[in-house]
Amino acid sequence: MSKAKTAYACKACGAVLPKWSGQCPDCLAWNSLEETVLEEPNKNRRLSGYAGNQPQAVLMLDAIEAQEETRMLSGLSELDRVLGGGVVSGSVILIGGDPGIGKSTLLLQTLAEMSQIAFNDSPPVTHKKAKASPDSNPMPLYVTGEESPQQVSLRAQRLGLNVNRIKLLTETHIERILQIAKAEQPRIMVIDSIQTVYTDVLQSAPGSVAQVRESAAQLVRFAKQANTAIFLVGHVTKEGALAGPRVLEHMVDTVLYFEGESDSRFRVIRAIKNRFGAVNELGIFAMTDKGLKEVSNPSAIFLSRHEEEVAGSVIMVTREGSRPMLVEVQALVDTSHMPNPRRVTLGLDQNRLAMLLAVLSRHGGIITYDQDVFVNIVGGVRVSETGADLAVLLAILSSLKNVPLSKELVVFGEVGLAGEIRPVPNGLERLREAAKHGFKKAIVPKANAPKDPLPDIEIVPVVRLVDALYSV
Repeated sequence: MSKAKTAYACKACGAVLPKWSGQCPDCLAWNSLEETVLEEPNKNRRLSGYAGNQPQAVLMLDAIEAQEETRMLSGLSELDRVLGGGVVSGSVILIGGDPGIGKSTLLLQTLAEMSQIAFNDSPPVTHKKAKASPDSNPMPLYVTGEESPQQVSLRAQRLGLNVNRIKLLTETHIERILQIAKAEQPRIMVIDSIQTVYTDVLQSAPGSVAQVRESAAQLVRFAKQANTAIFLVGHVTKEGALAGPRVLEHMVDTVLYFEGESDSRFRVIRAIKNRFGAVNELGIFAMTDKGLKEVSNPSAIFLSRHEEEVAGSVIMVTREGSRPMLVEVQALVDTSHMPNPRRVTLGLDQNRLAMLLAVLSRHGGIITYDQDVFVNIVGGVRVSETGADLAVLLAILSSLKNVPLSKELVVFGEVGLAGEIRPVPNGLERLREAAKHGFKKAIVPKANAPKDPLPDIEIVPVVRLVDALYSV
């Protein structure tokens, strides 16, 4: 019997090398090469891809009739928001998150809601794109490779879900899964998780780079042919990225990250890639003893009103996806007793904090080279947009001078390296959100100031950083 040939595949980019190396030469990732078994070439093997081996004709692009995608409501408005309006038939959605964050709970609740909507057991939800696929089974199929049927049933009972129309399959063999799926023809299918699934085409162990890539390719092909929407649960590494090759993220239609702090009951689902909607859309849930509950007004959750004014606290209006959200920025500035003062951020880019402190020193005359600076976005929210710059600087100044700012003040704006205050997108919507929550004063870039004054809120437009510092 001939010895099987082995090679080393990169977990980050999927590159295959003949021998092991500490660093992948393609993506420069360290310690990412894993040994894998090379399969023998098979002439009868079908190529990955939903088109199979069927010859495809060349078409003119303008001759192709563009059809509106068929969407199904998930029953969870926050998940529908992240997906762009609902689950698209025939799409493949990859969802990743830390162990125990609630991925299986979220998908089990989604299947329970969608099965009831399909059978009209719950009040219908109007959506102009939401309609059922008539040639598919409305009963969803939940495929688990990590838990027993009893464990899934216990979770459903604990959550109080109506699962009388959800079919369950405990299987890790991808060919067997697809055989059953072709017979059942479900409209929705969940694979929990993709790292446990394997194919007979390869000899490597389940979870390896080759197994994950090939199993996902067969599932994508089935989803496009059968018009079945598939949810793939993916493990994450200790750095928080999805485990396995990055090519897996390129193969699927949507990539969702399920995030949350271990000591917080709030969970955030974020779209990193979405072929059928906007990216960086945010959905917020609260974990309870009955599962995940939607948070329709996140500003009221993440916004904590102090009984009295405190130094180092500023309210800002950020924008996540298509909606504005009020969050609290807290800063603590204290004398440093170390040669290199500390710069610590939670929910904010640490490099951007260093840049803002340099701008504050050069154009604001506020020196912090001998101070430890700590900045925190309350509630575990991660702010990646530049509209938080002005709020961060005002919070730092408030803590440094130990001067509280008004509880009725809201701030947003980007700070440039020349000390100018630059506008941010959707300024009017941010101001309306602040006025809705009772704020009376707003410091905003001059370009974001509305032409017509808004009722019940005073707008203070600023052009330079010095103007903003003297406005508080």
